[in-house]
Amino acid sequence: MGFWADVERHLVRYSGAGRFTPEIIEKAEGSYLITESGRRILDFTSGQMSAILGHSHPDIVATLQRQAATLDHLFSGMLSRPVVDLARRLAESLPDPLEKVLLLTTGAEANEAAIRMAKLVTGKHEIVSFARSWHGMTQAAANATYSSGRKGYGPAVPGNFAIPVPFALRPDILDADGELDWQRQLDLGFDLVDAQSVGALAACIVEPILSSGGVIDLPEGYLAALQAKCRERGMLLILDEAQTGLCRTGTWYAFQRDGVVPDILTVSKTLGAGLPLAAVITSAEIEETAHERGYLFFTTHVSDPLVAAVGNTVLDVLERDKLDLRAAESGAFLKDGLRELASRHETITDIRGRGLLVGLELTSDAVGAAVTQKSLELGLHLNVVQLPGMGGVFRIAPPLTATRAELAEGLDILDRALATES
Repeated sequence: MGFWADVERHLVRYSGAGRFTPEIIEKAEGSYLITESGRRILDFTSGQMSAILGHSHPDIVATLQRQAATLDHLFSGMLSRPVVDLARRLAESLPDPLEKVLLLTTGAEANEAAIRMAKLVTGKHEIVSFARSWHGMTQAAANATYSSGRKGYGPAVPGNFAIPVPFALRPDILDADGELDWQRQLDLGFDLVDAQSVGALAACIVEPILSSGGVIDLPEGYLAALQAKCRERGMLLILDEAQTGLCRTGTWYAFQRDGVVPDILTVSKTLGAGLPLAAVITSAEIEETAHERGYLFFTTHVSDPLVAAVGNTVLDVLERDKLDLRAAESGAFLKDGLRELASRHETITDIRGRGLLVGLELTSDAVGAAVTQKSLELGLHLNVVQLPGMGGVFRIAPPLTATRAELAEGLDILDRALATES
């Protein structure tokens, strides 16, 4: 049977839309995917928003070859130098008191571990997150996810609450100037949480920039105000930097802009640069309390040396090539190019984001779908947010290593795709 017949017969369709990109990908290199027919597709999603060093980066390839030939996997109670080195280096990249590290595989797993730790340390069970949140598909992570996937699976775990997203483009609570009054919105959100809580608020988990929620950047000052709400209630603040961590936004971590230090930080996608690696990072005090109370979260691939070695190489490249500065500069170049497109295409309604995580909003879901399809035909892969009413929002996240020429090529293809919908 043929490839697509095998797809139809044997693959579980794991996204709601149930559609796969109609291309057979043979290999990938740098910022490009290469199909079986030899067609080159510019990758403006960094794989699954993860391959921040591009595909098949030579340093990553060399590390994989060396590490796979020496030490790949261990019993969960055994340690290796790559694991301890990566833990130390992650701690060194972060402000005090974040210094204790648990190395896992995926963002969902890291968020699961973080929420489990918060519940144990606080002795409480209630979790607050944004109404457009995405934190993963495992139990606690899925129960803190509101952007999609909640219907049809039976009751959610009691004690999960959503608060409104401070989205300046579509403000729901206005100040005297007609702008979003995010402080009043936050106050009201927690008034409703308090009314529903049984007095067991454990943690709040949020992304500094909601990616699946539509690339919505939190207003400056919001994270500090949110942390104050948590402190008032004895809650821990968990920041999920799966997509924003490690230079993507032009700083090493997105929360650095706000001068806020979370109680627990999770990083994942960008840490492995496309390989399954994630981390939970917290303070010695929180880790000590969790340990005293018997914290249990070991998995088959906890502290695996193979991916830990890759994580160390990712940090090497980020530091050596100053990719935080490059992401800021490339992001400014990309946004300038998108603004120029907006001046000529009325279908563009908003441009937002930080660094090389940019949201481009179009007039409708239908236009977003059509531009996505046309861009792919022309050689550019883009991702649209799949929320109802948000299908016209592109999450543009090229590799941090993308050249100006590649960014310009992507802008040119997008220009041509938009022209077909004008």
